[in-house]
Amino acid sequence: MKNIITGRAFVYGNNIDTDQIYPGRYLELVDPNEIKAHCLEGVDESFSKEVGFNDIVVAGTNFGCGSSREHAAIALISSDVGVVLADSFARIFFRNATNLALPLMICKGISKKVNAGDILEVHLKEGLIINKTTGEEVKGENISDFIFNILEQGGIKKLFK
Repeated sequence: MKNIITGRAFVYGNNIDTDQIYPGRYLELVDPNEIKAHCLEGVDESFSKEVGFNDIVVAGTNFGCGSSREHAAIALISSDVGVVLADSFARIFFRNATNLALPLMICKGISKKVNAGDILEVHLKEGLIINKTTGEEVKGENISDFIFNILEQGGIKKLFK
């Protein structure tokens, strides 16, 4: 786990729920490539074809609301998303993502300051987002040492092992 993640922004709105991130009808899939093919299908059918390694999902409020299934976080991980930035996250999605080693950062107002395709440089520990396209710097909440340690170890299970 690196402290600095650079990638292209994919921007979405408020209340993106877990079924929009990963539709329930695909829960039986286990192959990461098959899972990736359906990631964010509920809001952006082209996402799975366009997303690249370390690209960044940016959203408004309440990202990950809905079910308690871990599949939404697994779909984003399978898609090689580097970090998700949002105005706020649903509590259980935040915990699932952290436990599975998907970095999330709360940054109030981020969804209004980034356009799709912008190149972002995210400093996780410092809570700093630099929009390399526009030059704007935005301060989010830094990722605590406790959570960063979980991410660095590859998730909660690997940390305990």
